[in-house]
Amino acid sequence: MIKLSPLWLAALALCLLAPMRPVAAEALRINTGVGAPYIQADRKGFLDLLVPEIFRRVGVEAEAVGYAASERAMVNANNGVDDGMAMRIKGLEAIYPNLLRVEEKIIDNDFVAYSIRHDFKTTGFDSLKPFQVGYIIGWKVFEAPLHSAPAITLVQDANQLFTLLDKDRADVVLFERWQGNWLVRERKIPARLLLPPLVTTEMYMYLHKKHAHLLGRVAEALRAAKADGSYQRIHEQSLPRL
Repeated sequence: MIKLSPLWLAALALCLLAPMRPVAAEALRINTGVGAPYIQADRKGFLDLLVPEIFRRVGVEAEAVGYAASERAMVNANNGVDDGMAMRIKGLEAIYPNLLRVEEKIIDNDFVAYSIRHDFKTTGFDSLKPFQVGYIIGWKVFEAPLHSAPAITLVQDANQLFTLLDKDRADVVLFERWQGNWLVRERKIPARLLLPPLVTTEMYMYLHKKHAHLLGRVAEALRAAKADGSYQRIHEQSLPRL
């Protein structure tokens, strides 16, 4: 039998009695299927900045995570692979029952028109009838109102959409406002944003049900950020205007 010295036993006792260091909790992953300027490689996008700020106020570390496929983002949030979604329409909980909506909205999404050669007020979808119009396949917000329009071109993605405009293969293209502004600016396309928006939709954050205890606190933190000017500073810093 091995004999342990009294000094060694004392050291062992101290180790056993010493409090264990808490393991740092991993940051919550709040995902999204949108691109720049909401999510950017330099981590200076709107959601890159807003999500950590809101959760910091409730004492929780969190980060915004981007997905190329919007459907994958929703499935992963619903299945608990991620901890929530940063920016989706109201009513998503009816389709994804594990997701709970934070009551305070994140932002209004404006769905708008861009044109190079034309300047007119987009007072409704009827105002687009005289023009060759392009939009992305599957965007329901445009699909239903324009199903009988005479001159429509459908494309696969945003790059194709703004190439259509830049090459004068469409009079007008339809897209989401802030992502459209970003693409026009980055590609140096001489396009103008036509107003007012054709459709405006309130966007909300969702959390997986395992974080139900955070819902009220996150909503209050978001309201507080709007009240103290932090939200507006992030908005102005990250969302490009034309």
